[in-house]
Amino acid sequence: MTLQTWWLFVMMTFVVSATPGPNMLLVMSTGARQGLRSAVTSMAGCMTALMLMLSLSAAGLGALLQAFPAVFDALRLAGAAYLAYLGVQVWRSPVQENQAEDGSAPNQLGESLSTWALYRQGALVAASNPKAILFAAAFFPQFLNPEVPQLPQFGILLGTFAVVEISWYFVYAVSGRQLARYLQRATVMRAFNRLTGGVFVGFAALMAAAKH
Repeated sequence: MTLQTWWLFVMMTFVVSATPGPNMLLVMSTGARQGLRSAVTSMAGCMTALMLMLSLSAAGLGALLQAFPAVFDALRLAGAAYLAYLGVQVWRSPVQENQAEDGSAPNQLGESLSTWALYRQGALVAASNPKAILFAAAFFPQFLNPEVPQLPQFGILLGTFAVVEISWYFVYAVSGRQLARYLQRATVMRAFNRLTGGVFVGFAALMAAAKH
């Protein structure tokens, strides 16, 4: 893999990672509700699942899912069901009626989740999309040189992907934290919950309707 090829991978990954999706929405909404520290925990869960899925793709799981569409469809529908469940939970999230009105961003808005719950939620959201495995199976090989050992090349690409992905997570988390100051009124916070919950359900519907 040449330096030029690596830079091409960086640029394409930059665009792919910037695209809003369930992971980014979760990180942003967690940053808005519970602050950056909680958002970082959600990021860790997302990245753990995502790195595992990409590694499994390199190990041949992507080809396996392509060979057995029924398995892929079962994973896809299970992921869609979880996103829909999460959307309903966010929609119904309790809102504090006595939130501050002084214009400063509070440390936390709405219901608090434990560190483990945040990590698990992030991992499940990332794992809810089995298409990530197929994407990696189609995307990563384009940048590998078949004439040299592929494992070191894949390690470089995977590490690069992780850095770019985490960078975008922080962008979305900070954006969510900036939103917090506008979510201090209970009516605004409730509307935010309805919006983010509805978007999660929308992602679930799109995933359920998508074909292999």
